[in-house]
Amino acid sequence: MNIKVTLDEGIATVLIDRADKLNALSGEMYHELADTFRRLNEDDAVRVVLLTGAGRAFCAGGDVGSMGGYDVVSGRKRSKGHQQMILALHHLEKPVIAAVRGPAAGIGASMALACDLIIASDTAYLLMAFKNVGIPPDGGAIYFLTQHLGLARAKEIVYSARKLPAAEAKDMGLVSRVVPDDQLEAAALELAREIAGSATYALTLAKRMFQYMYVPTLEQLLEMEVLAICGARMTEDHVEGVTAFKEKRKPRFRGK
Repeated sequence: MNIKVTLDEGIATVLIDRADKLNALSGEMYHELADTFRRLNEDDAVRVVLLTGAGRAFCAGGDVGSMGGYDVVSGRKRSKGHQQMILALHHLEKPVIAAVRGPAAGIGASMALACDLIIASDTAYLLMAFKNVGIPPDGGAIYFLTQHLGLARAKEIVYSARKLPAAEAKDMGLVSRVVPDDQLEAAALELAREIAGSATYALTLAKRMFQYMYVPTLEQLLEMEVLAICGARMTEDHVEGVTAFKEKRKPRFRGK
């Protein structure tokens, strides 16, 4: 099991534990996380959720080694399955804090942005790495970035696929607080305890109201996302991006 959960004083800590792969998500881990988030949502003992990664990364994205070899039908089924994880996280009624160290890349960045608050180590960065393997962003990344930043800045981050350091992400309003790396766990727990000791049902109601402000809904955006990703998986650029990653070389994209 690569997803570990502990519960203490109303705080459920969800640890993505695949440190040797920088916590890159395998297909099984998407389903484990979705089941975990649904279970925590129904557990009255849970007042706040803390999501973090083992070792020196939050989550380096999806496991590129498992990508490729899909037709439109199987690719759509795979994407829809993966999206259940983001939906379960987004619809978690309890407040969710992401404690981010090192890379939050690809789906890892989407997961962090789906949380209510992000506490980041000074080593942390967000990376919209999707174009590097020839696919558009997934996991609701465009939805979350646009809600936070507006279209212009969201486009710049997606199109450039540059590293967004924690300090800059804080200046943009994506990250709540940046702390020295050795203080990350303590800072995240301090915030989690503060929230857990407050009127969390009132915060649940507030969270619902915040979500009602989003147009289109995450579900609508994710349906568009599936269609885009299924098309992208059929392109030469996607094949080249995955092949280049596995061969540890720079991809040679042709725009088709």
